[in-house]
Amino acid sequence: MSIAIFATERSDILQRHAAAIRGSTRTRFFTIATVVFILGLFLYGLTTLETTLWRVLAGFGNLGSFVVLMLPPDPGSWAKALIFVQALFETIAIAFLGTVLAAILALPLGFIAARNVVANRIVHFLARRSLDTIRGVDALIWALIWINVVGLGPFAGMLAIMTADFGAFGKLYSEAIEAADRKAVEGIASVGGGKSHEIRFGLLPQVLPVIASQVLYFIESNTRSSTIIGIVGAGGIGLYLAETIRTLEWQQTSFLILLILVAVSAIDFLSSKLRFAIIGKRAV
Repeated sequence: MSIAIFATERSDILQRHAAAIRGSTRTRFFTIATVVFILGLFLYGLTTLETTLWRVLAGFGNLGSFVVLMLPPDPGSWAKALIFVQALFETIAIAFLGTVLAAILALPLGFIAARNVVANRIVHFLARRSLDTIRGVDALIWALIWINVVGLGPFAGMLAIMTADFGAFGKLYSEAIEAADRKAVEGIASVGGGKSHEIRFGLLPQVLPVIASQVLYFIESNTRSSTIIGIVGAGGIGLYLAETIRTLEWQQTSFLILLILVAVSAIDFLSSKLRFAIIGKRAV
């Protein structure tokens, strides 16, 4: 099926939609200004960081030297290997417990921060800003804070992961709840269901697969984050990683990195299996 457009009709269409086709002067100006600003910011960043092509090439050469020093990965002894593996499981425990606690505690606040659940603008504003405030502080900073509160060790690391993820989960939950289909909620309300029924039977079945997927991803991500907070004394394998780097034990460093990579890959594999079990392969 073809549609023929006469010259007069074509001219009329071009005249009526000239701004959309050619773009207005104002739109062009803002586009050019945005591109120039981003380019200027990029060049300013390169100048501030004293980035040069020679330094980049020399850095790659140094990186190759470090890789040679790291091979083959060697813990040094079976006793150290056992200590490193125990520290790895401690790191995984920090990530798992911190993520699960944050996911549970953030669920009520996620509903409060959702516009389609709580219509009061003041409550919604306070909930969102509270989540932004908590989320704006990095897990490493929370680790330093909790170390001063509860002391050194994995308990401070778990609290740091929990606090940092609390704000992130609250925001993600509220956005998932706001994106849920209103038809199910309206159907429950039409048969006399209360607010709790709307949330329990209308919203939760829709958002739980999304929430589960987010929690599984954060467990994997926090396994990497837990290695960083361990460097400041919050437990886990990060303490040993920092120590081996400081003492130039590069083969032990590569062994620790290999352990972390294996753990993250295994958690990613298990997470994908669990996610498919929850949402089903038809959803992919």
